[in-house]
Amino acid sequence: MKKILYIASFLLITSTSCSDFLTQEPTEQRSIEQQFSNKENMEQAINGMYYGLEAVVSGKYFLYADLVGGNFTFTPDENDHVLEVPPALNLMKVYEFRDEEPDSEYDSFFENIYDIINQANLIIEHILVMDFISNEEKNQVKAECLAVRAFSHYLVSLLYSQQYGYTPDASHIGIVYNTRTQVPGVDYPKRGTMAETYELLKTDLDEALSLFTNKQALRYGPSYSYFNPTTTKALYAKIALQMNDWQKAYDYSGEIITTSGISLTETGNYVDEWKKPEEAVSEVILEFSAPRTSEGDVSSSVAHSFFSFDNTSNYNDIVASKDLINFFEENDIRKGLFFVEELPTSVFNIVTNQPYYFTWKFQDDPGTTYMRLSEMYLIRAEAAARLGNNLVNALADLNRIRVRASLQPLETTTNLLEEIFIERRRELAFEGNLFFDIVRYKKDVTRSLGCLSAVCNMNYPSSYFVLPIPEASIILNENMIQNEGY
Repeated sequence: MKKILYIASFLLITSTSCSDFLTQEPTEQRSIEQQFSNKENMEQAINGMYYGLEAVVSGKYFLYADLVGGNFTFTPDENDHVLEVPPALNLMKVYEFRDEEPDSEYDSFFENIYDIINQANLIIEHILVMDFISNEEKNQVKAECLAVRAFSHYLVSLLYSQQYGYTPDASHIGIVYNTRTQVPGVDYPKRGTMAETYELLKTDLDEALSLFTNKQALRYGPSYSYFNPTTTKALYAKIALQMNDWQKAYDYSGEIITTSGISLTETGNYVDEWKKPEEAVSEVILEFSAPRTSEGDVSSSVAHSFFSFDNTSNYNDIVASKDLINFFEENDIRKGLFFVEELPTSVFNIVTNQPYYFTWKFQDDPGTTYMRLSEMYLIRAEAAARLGNNLVNALADLNRIRVRASLQPLETTTNLLEEIFIERRRELAFEGNLFFDIVRYKKDVTRSLGCLSAVCNMNYPSSYFVLPIPEASIILNENMIQNEGY
């Protein structure tokens, strides 16, 4: 099996056309010398980096937090109507907190995300000698690659390291953070602590923000599908929240709210906007555009892979759990983001129609929504609540999201953080956040209605709240330390 987790990519995958963002799947391989020999080839390398990142984020990674946290359950098999974790998804062990090092269900994620990191590093390392682009263009390319590098390492930390507050000083083990390409047989990078991991994340994000210009590295595609000052500051806020850096989370989320020019979707348009897959919702900050073929057809999407419903004999595997549905109050407009379909289901060999809750967020091949303005309000609310110095504004930010959803504003609360946690579960459902919120709050995983796992609940803390480092990486890198419990 090809393993390039810590290896410099000597052949870069590139696309054969730059006519539009991700219009053609990467099909061509070039040597490093060829790849960085002219501007067109360089742009293809950047496009290939974003293409790979979209594929990773829109794959099984996107399911992890909602699956393990309890927002998801599954549909019955279309043929025999048996209700079980679909074998084709290869998620049973992760769902049951028993993933294994020799055959991890997320080994391809681990491999592919470090490949993206290698691609970003290769571009960064070669950009200095490029004489066919201006210094301004070099700064922009480097800024985007640094943001991609930070984002990719952040995703690794979420799945393979205990959350930042697991130890009081974040001295527990973090991840391997590659700031340069690695040479096999020569470089054996070590995992730093989570405190060191966050410092490296901040270094990359700070440098990226200092380098951005007013022009994207690629001349096509929507700005919200690339890293730029807006998407990177929003990412910084999201990362800072997860790393318990409440002040930075507060500052950057507030900057996005006040200066980005993005507005919250209005109440009357909220559900309808999600039902229009041909365009992103108006409050989107970062969305990974679904790749298209040269004919303009979507070649893959989270909807097509996991969530779509065509009819009662043609539907995908993942729907909302009743646990999630029960969190919505009766007049909450966000209940309209789910539609119920009766599907034949075999229970003790008797087939009856049972209700399943599909989501409008991902139907008909939209892009993969990663951050919206509503999350920035909830980040600022939580950061202010944890700082304890602006509880009035924290409640106001929380109420902006509640009122938009047609809920009554909270005049006061004895547990503001818990109200924010609940609101995040409702507002950001199916957007890849729940489990990471659970561990940040140091809560237990509780899955009840619709849980098909042999182990539905797991108390915090647990060694099984992180995944095992895949065996191939342990073999490849003699300095790699396996996670506790595996």
